[in-house]
Amino acid sequence: MNAEEIRALADEEIQAQIDETREEMMNLRFQQSTGELLNTSRITEIRRLIARFETILRERELEGES
Repeated sequence: MNAEEIRALADEEIQAQIDETREEMMNLRFQQSTGELLNTSRITEIRRLIARFETILRERELEGES
């Protein structure tokens, strides 16, 4: 998901996506610790996606304060 697609979502939808991706991150870390994870780059992708979500939420928060 790119930034434009994320900006088209409502705040509640973004928060729901954050929760889902954090859960996926937890599952990936568990798989990594047990040696089952084959695609280790997925962890980096998920971490960056969470950062995108949080950045856009913060931008909206700062716009509201102005």
